[in-house]
Amino acid sequence: MKKTTIAILGAACFVSGAFVARVAEEKLTVAILQDAQKVIGLNFTDAQLDSTISELESYRKDYAVLRKQNLPNNVAPALVFNPIPVGYTFPAGKSMFEVERPTKVKLPRKRDELAFYSVPQLAELVRTQQITSEELTKFFIARLKKYGPTLECITTLTEELALQQARQADKEIKAGKYKGMLHGIPFGVKDLLSTEKYKTTWGAMPYKDQVIDEDATVVQRLQDAGGVLVAKTTLGALAMGDVWYGGKTRSPWDISKGSSGSSAGSAAAVAAGLLPYAIGTETLGSIVSPSTACGTTGLRPTFGRVSRHGAMALSWSMDKIGPIARSAEDCAIVFNAIYGPDGKDQSVYDAPFNYNKSIDPKKLRVGYLKDDFAREYGFAQNDQATLEALRKAGVELVPISLPDNLPISELIMTISVEGAAAFEELTLSGRDSLLVAQHKNAWPNTFRAARFIPAVEYLQAQRVRNLLVQQMQETLKDVDVYLSPSFASNNLVVTNLTGHPCVVVPNGFQKNGMPTTITFMGKLFGEAELLSFAKFYQGLTQFEEQHPSMDFSKKKKS
Repeated sequence: MKKTTIAILGAACFVSGAFVARVAEEKLTVAILQDAQKVIGLNFTDAQLDSTISELESYRKDYAVLRKQNLPNNVAPALVFNPIPVGYTFPAGKSMFEVERPTKVKLPRKRDELAFYSVPQLAELVRTQQITSEELTKFFIARLKKYGPTLECITTLTEELALQQARQADKEIKAGKYKGMLHGIPFGVKDLLSTEKYKTTWGAMPYKDQVIDEDATVVQRLQDAGGVLVAKTTLGALAMGDVWYGGKTRSPWDISKGSSGSSAGSAAAVAAGLLPYAIGTETLGSIVSPSTACGTTGLRPTFGRVSRHGAMALSWSMDKIGPIARSAEDCAIVFNAIYGPDGKDQSVYDAPFNYNKSIDPKKLRVGYLKDDFAREYGFAQNDQATLEALRKAGVELVPISLPDNLPISELIMTISVEGAAAFEELTLSGRDSLLVAQHKNAWPNTFRAARFIPAVEYLQAQRVRNLLVQQMQETLKDVDVYLSPSFASNNLVVTNLTGHPCVVVPNGFQKNGMPTTITFMGKLFGEAELLSFAKFYQGLTQFEEQHPSMDFSKKKKS
């Protein structure tokens, strides 16, 4: 019997918190191991178990030594997830990034209208010096101060830094050193990205005063592009849900409802016109879900596209960073500034992003998840209208199905195991009791339960995941883009596991006035075609141009 398999039994005997020390002193017996193997679902004989005791005692001492090793959240495992299928080849060559540049953009008579201008529109105003970056920054800071407390979407205003960066941008632009469309444009970042001199709270009470005194790669790249950091946005504690240590982030469409999570504050702030764009992250729906609740456009890039250096780790093999903005083109502009290797995150690939006006969306091969769209759900008419709009525009939609012959939902244990490792100190110290959420499905219990998942079973799950990667490559061989209802959990789970990119865009409203979205999926590293197609769809509709009423006096929190 293999040593690694038997070692699992010893691991299953331990619980987190203060109980660990007491169990570590108790001598292992066959009876203990009999109970332990029931948790795991094994059935070794008493003689087999008895023969493992000495090795398990040795492993238990190893665990104690390893737990004393200082392992901050930013230390990744030596194993790096590989989303690349067998036989995959990266696109050759890199073309010039190019977007539509608006002309004749003028300052609106009503300054509040600036709140919902696109990045290219704001950029043109700043470039032509119709408005200074400092004026624009003060405008958004004022909105953040006015509406942010009601939406509970901001952890920290970086006002001093923002005004300093805005004044620097104005000097550079006046001197003819214009850096591009993000130069002088305010932005926010989800508060799991570290920022120099400002707190990085991860949305969680145990870390509410934490300062990680360096800029995450994404923050640095946006600032290098001339961006102005004005706020750290809320996230559900440790990247789950919309409840953080300061309250519950609200959707501006109905403040009695949460903005979902975990990129709750980024989506709420953009939807309410408090920020032109913001950075979010996704492990299993954390860009898609709040974008749906708030009616924003969100890009979840391919796994390995954007450096996560300086970002809180929840799942090293599933975490992804992307923009939340008003439109697909806004997302393309932001993504162009943040993608690519930085020499710090070993999971990032050097692949081109060839977004430009030469891409013809009508020539892309487009699929749709026929069975998912055929289901009955409350806003199905909105999704059907999206399909019909594309067909009328000359797009042929080809029915496809996702792989269904593998255990998929079982692979979600990946997040639990990796999260439990990332936050071992929180669990073993007992500080997990400080988290606001303490229900059965909250992180404290999830992390404790994950400690009973054997290493062998976790690795077996990753082997199944490898099969899923290969099957998805086969499924998408004849399409460039496909559509899925945003609620479709099978698509959300499968593609977060395989690392495929998606763009979620607003496509209507429910009867209760809350927005709906539809999801556009792309091939691995196919963000250019994906964003081009999403932009094409948004050109057929105006849903991304509809905004919530900001008269919150008529709305009540739940």
